[in-house]
Amino acid sequence: MNQAFATKIKMMEASLRCLVLGVLGLLPFIGVLFALAALAASYSARRLERQFWNPAKPLRILGLVYASIGALIWGGLDTVIIYRALNPY
Repeated sequence: MNQAFATKIKMMEASLRCLVLGVLGLLPFIGVLFALAALAASYSARRLERQFWNPAKPLRILGLVYASIGALIWGGLDTVIIYRALNPY
């Protein structure tokens, strides 16, 4: 297989992985971990987009938006819950 084709396939798979992990990032409590993984997948796809056109770019952007929203909401809520558990006054 041509190296360019393999790189394009990796880029599109990373974009799809970003979308799936971004949606899972909206889950309560454990969503922060999925959101961070989605951000890493988005970075790897974006790095490859410098060389090739990515037809799955809207999926990557949507996954990035979902991951950001999930990380902000659940990261803040998890912080409050942990703080309340450690300081029960």
